Amino acid sequence: MDRTARGVRFLLVVPPLAGHVAPLRGVASVLSSRGHSVAWCGPEPELSTLVADRIFPAGDSGPFASSLRPPGLRGFAALKYLWESYLVPLADAMVPGVAAAVAAFAPDVVVVDQQAMAGALVAERCGLPWATSASTSTELADPLGALPKIASWVGDLQAGLRARHGVLLGDLRFSPYLVLAFTTRALAGDGRPAAPVCYVGPVSPAGPGEWSDVDGRPLVVVTLGTANAAAGVRFLAESVDALAGMPSVQGLVVDPTGELVSESVVLARRIPQVAVFAHASVVVCHGGHNTVCEALAAGVPLVVAPIRDDQSMLAQQVVAASAGVRLRFDRAKAADIREAIESAGQYRPGAQKIRESFEAAGGAREAATRLESLG
Repeated sequence: MDRTARGVRFLLVVPPLAGHVAPLRGVASVLSSRGHSVAWCGPEPELSTLVADRIFPAGDSGPFASSLRPPGLRGFAALKYLWESYLVPLADAMVPGVAAAVAAFAPDVVVVDQQAMAGALVAERCGLPWATSASTSTELADPLGALPKIASWVGDLQAGLRARHGVLLGDLRFSPYLVLAFTTRALAGDGRPAAPVCYVGPVSPAGPGEWSDVDGRPLVVVTLGTANAAAGVRFLAESVDALAGMPSVQGLVVDPTGELVSESVVLARRIPQVAVFAHASVVVCHGGHNTVCEALAAGVPLVVAPIRDDQSMLAQQVVAASAGVRLRFDRAKAADIREAIESAGQYRPGAQKIRESFEAAGGAREAATRLESLG
């Protein structure tokens, strides 16, 4: 029987992280509109706050809340924590729930976020085709390629996972069937040649919201995301000082803590990023994948001050694409931030090229079409 004609059943396996769920929401919406059945699987109760569709629970999100991670970790210490205290325990905890979801929902295809390796383990064990959802391009660039000892250590951790769950597959982060990369080659460069990577571009939130608080001057937005509120107070304060000394621009600083005070710079706890970035001339950010892509989707040049994880690599990609400039998060003063903002205009052509690549990539519709080919 032609599965596409009767509708394919897709099970989306995700971690309890908003940034990883966000692009798949748009893909799920397209799949549903085409007559397919979609269900989610992940740790609760967090997943219920991120999606409103059918959910199969897989573990408790409490022990894996992003707020539990020590904020000062950098370098190998951060990588060690990510794998030993998050990725591997999360996979072990999720496997029973994912297996139960597969038994109950009987999916034709499993879509697996790179940080929810339980989906790959169960799909392989059940002989189901599965696709990788790469919400960030970090792993595609093989960041450990020049660090063989650390790469071997990561490989050993994965080998332990596979052995515990009776799976022979190699790297659980890369499906042999399909890897959906929510970026483009223009920004991320070429991925791992052995992986069947499809670059579909970012998927923006369905509801862009509204923003009308503009006064005619070029708008400069500073945001470090809600997850970096505590670590970012110093940088945000320096940014306020920098913008206060730039009367020719309108400054907007996102301060989730509500601690900052300014008479000349607009302060907000939260903003509808897509709507705000549509008015921006420069975005200063931490290098989070969603923030970077939402700014570049509007053709806005960036000032990137990476804090941790994949943010340094995203900053490197932005600079390599001539779409922005990089700052040292822990050392940048008001003068440095002001200088970076003033220089950002020269990177607008590079940002516009990335925007064009995003528009041509197809987004959620292209991702859905690729997933349909597995069903």
